Amino acid sequence: MQGILIINKPQGFTSQDVVSKIKKILNVKKAGHTGTLDPMATGVLPILIGNYTKLSKYLIEHDKTYIAKIKLGEKKNTGDSEGKIVKTVEVKENNLSEENVLNVLNQFLGEQEQIPPIYSAIKVNGKKLYEYARSGEEVEIPKRRIKIYSIKLLNIDKENLEIDFEVSCSKGTYIRVLCENIAEKLETVGFMKSLIRTKVDNFKLEDAITLEELEKENTNLLESKLIKMQDLFSNLPKINLDERKKELFLNGTLLKFNLDDGLYNIYSENIYIGIGIIKEKSLKRDIIL
Repeated sequence: MQGILIINKPQGFTSQDVVSKIKKILNVKKAGHTGTLDPMATGVLPILIGNYTKLSKYLIEHDKTYIAKIKLGEKKNTGDSEGKIVKTVEVKENNLSEENVLNVLNQFLGEQEQIPPIYSAIKVNGKKLYEYARSGEEVEIPKRRIKIYSIKLLNIDKENLEIDFEVSCSKGTYIRVLCENIAEKLETVGFMKSLIRTKVDNFKLEDAITLEELEKENTNLLESKLIKMQDLFSNLPKINLDERKKELFLNGTLLKFNLDDGLYNIYSENIYIGIGIIKEKSLKRDIIL
């Protein structure tokens, strides 16, 4: 079995937990994910099955969309609901007016620098940040450039001191940090109480399948959810090879084509082969399934 499955990751599972579970359910040896989703988060997690793991290089830079809930008035050491409370600050009722919250959210639009959380798997000097955190060792965390494309207020719960918002952002954006920064702008502290990833590039939550559905071994459902490479790259131009050129192409021989540089879907006698790259008028094999 080969293809891409969009999994609705359950809460409490690591991304690697999901990969291991899918290998067992589908009885496949090769599978991988295209980007870690926090254990407490739910939502879209693209899983590459079989030789589709080769596609990861084209899928790891994608933009993402989330729905997050901020709990105000409490700061946690991990920045999310799984940590310990390290600080409490009063939440001023006036600061939770819709006008003020909208104004604060809009301040985060565009490119900016963000400092990743200490409880993360980013490596500094060969050591993961959460390892520094657990040992109590101080470390300078390098900033990274991120971009917030849109941010939308969904709800203000003044009684429970919670704010729900939707955000579309670049790869590498930490929503935990964004929640803490929003709380600071509201003159208090806060943490990310919940997180749902609703979109990774064109992969959407409504197209996802749960692990429970997979376990039911519904073949028709699985086939309908499995994304093939020719569908994923349907926007790419096509090159149709004859039998001789197909043989050369599969053997890694460069073929001359007077076409622009870039990726191309490769067919032979209208049967899909994979994708190739043209550079300086030469076509070479990239990913063949």
